Order: sequence, then C-alpha cells, then structure tokens
Amino acid sequence: MTPWLLLALLTACAPAPAEHLGTEWLSVYFSDPNAAGAALTQGGPDEPLQAAFDAAQESIDIAIYDLNMNNLRNALIAAAQRGVPVRMVIESENFSLEELAPLQAAGISVIGDENPDLMHHKFAIIDQQEVWTGSFNYTITDAYGNRNNLVRVRSSLIVENYAVEFEEMFSLGLFGSASLVNTPNPSIAIQGTVLETYFSPDDGVLAHLVDLVNNAKERIYFLSFSFTSDDLAEAMIAAKERGVEIFGVMDDTQAANPGGEFGRLTANDIEVRLDGEGGRLHHKVLVIDEFTVATGSYNFSANAESRNDENSLVIHNAVLASEFVEEFWRIWAIAEP
Repeated sequence: MTPWLLLALLTACAPAPAEHLGTEWLSVYFSDPNAAGAALTQGGPDEPLQAAFDAAQESIDIAIYDLNMNNLRNALIAAAQRGVPVRMVIESENFSLEELAPLQAAGISVIGDENPDLMHHKFAIIDQQEVWTGSFNYTITDAYGNRNNLVRVRSSLIVENYAVEFEEMFSLGLFGSASLVNTPNPSIAIQGTVLETYFSPDDGVLAHLVDLVNNAKERIYFLSFSFTSDDLAEAMIAAKERGVEIFGVMDDTQAANPGGEFGRLTANDIEVRLDGEGGRLHHKVLVIDEFTVATGSYNFSANAESRNDENSLVIHNAVLASEFVEEFWRIWAIAEP
C-alpha cells in the first residue's frame, strides 16, 4: 500500500478533531456594489480585515491573487513597523512593483508564484489564531464593485491547515501540480459545527462538491463567477430530477461562455439567473439544505480543479448558511430572469 493511500485511509477512519471556542469564532462579510457606502468606498469587507491587521501582534501571512487597496497595504506596513512579521505570496502576474514596493520597503517578504497557472488563493492567517478566506481579493473592485464574501474562522486547527498550505508555497516554492497532499486536519468539529478544508489541485475539491450536491435532500443555492464543470452540472441535473429545488445566479459573462453550464442547466429546468446589475458576481458558493456552505477561491471550473492553487472551506452550520441564503436572495432579486 502506498504511503499516500495509507494516510487517506487513516484520515477517513479517524474522528474529526474537536475544538471548544467562544461564541464569536465564525463570521462572514459581504461586498455589495449597491450598498449605501459603496460609492464612497466605505462599509466593505476590507474594513473588518483592516481592523484585524491593525490588531495583529505576532504574525500575518497572506496568500492573495491581487492587492491594490491602500488601507490594507498601509495596515500591513504599520504592522511590520511595529515589529509584526508579515509575509505574502501573490500571483506573479500581479506582482507590480508600484503596488508592492512600499510593502517590501517596510521589510515585508513578498514572493510571486512564478508559475504559468494561477496562485488564486485569497486568505490571511493572523497571529496563528484565525483565518480570513473567501472570494474577496484585496482590491477596490472586489470590495466595492463586485459581489464577494469574506469568512473569518478563529480556530487553531483551521489555522494549521492554511499554515501548511502557506509554508508549502512561501518556504518550499511548491505551486500548482507540485502541491503536496498534506492538509493536517481535513475535517474538524467546533461546538457542533463540522468544517472541511480542501486545497487545489491536490485535494480533489470537485469530488467533495459533487458529494454535497448528491446528498442534498431539499434545496440547493449557488452563486458562481465561472461555472464550466460538467461533473458538477450533471450532479445538479440529477438532483433536480430527484426533486431537489435548485436556484442559481451566475455572472452575466456565463451566458456567452461556450464552455459554460448556463444553457445546459436552464435547459434542464434549473432556475438560473444572470447577474446583470453592474460589476461582477465573484462569489464561488454552494449552499445545501440551508445548512452547509461551500465557499473560497475555487471557481466551478477545470482550471480551479486541476491547475490553480485554490482553497475551499465547507462549513456545516445553519446560522452561517442563513446569512448566505439572505445574500443569495438579495442577488437573485436584482438578477435577470
């Protein structure tokens, strides 16, 4: 038996590690181009993230596809200047000296992926105590022009997962197909909430998302920037055929995408709308039975599955799911039938 297969079998058989935390260990923030403060670049998900950077005392590690927000950059510089070690991995094609030189001048270590595939992560680890992840790039457009989510999880076990992924990139220089199958806590429990962590391209994220859809009993909601996965579409069509209600909103570019699943899903009587109210629908979200949420940087695409560095966090929590369902209906209401 190969070592990786033995590890997989042991992981599958082992009970999920458990943590007991306070009541404020899980939260979510949404960007909304139509919010009252959006035109003034106020009230977006960047603000709680900046506050977390400002409060950091021990370390900040960031893996981000793109960054151009002055407030976040300045918060990182201020952290470094007060002695907090700050490290960053960024997609090389966004490695702009204009944007990153001030960070480097403050002593912040910044590396690019130097890989033809995308380092598409959007996560931050603060003080080895909490992870911030979701679909939100650290850009003005993503904070105030597009629709995104930013999830904060305070958990040492989740931190360990993301820290291993970060060190794999930052310290070992391993990206894309060179990524290791080494997530230490793929499934954990926190006070009755189970969380699963998956990274691309090493953890086979698509199979886990398909399993979620296959096990849906009543209702599926999805929000997607890119949806080109035949397997995920087939699972949704099968779910519809067995009586599961499905509602989805895609970014309006999906209608003209020759590899997109919009036409196929609507042809099979799945209710899908196109987001047409300015900006981009940049979410990558599944909500199953008002209880389970899958979110992260992972688009529903072949590149996200097999080429890019991505993360997907699956959270089984009814309260969090209700917040995503509210976000879904806000977007649905202004989308084009």
